[in-house]
Amino acid sequence: MSRFEARRKAKLRELGRVGPFVVGSLSRVKRRCGNPWCRCARGEPHFAYALSFKIRGKTKTVHVPKDMVKEVQAWVRQYRRVKQLLQAISRQSLAIIHRHVPASRAVRRYERSFPS
Repeated sequence: MSRFEARRKAKLRELGRVGPFVVGSLSRVKRRCGNPWCRCARGEPHFAYALSFKIRGKTKTVHVPKDMVKEVQAWVRQYRRVKQLLQAISRQSLAIIHRHVPASRAVRRYERSFPS
């Protein structure tokens, strides 16, 4: 097994240990509730959390309850880790392909020099 295959195998194992994740960005946003007697009507908006993501090129936003913010932050971090792992696995696979071409050419050259 080449070092590229060993690295790829390690990254695949790491990918298998990834927990729940979610695609998107978590943001703290200002909101007005619409109640004319509320403090937000006087310019002191409420703060809320929203998860933004894209579906078919359009940005969608989902409200995140305050008691889930820490959990959703962890899911977003996990997704970023998944993306990094997928890129690393892809790089190792490409390295395996790049190393295969010269090796197979060498084998063919060798076979041509010693016909059976």
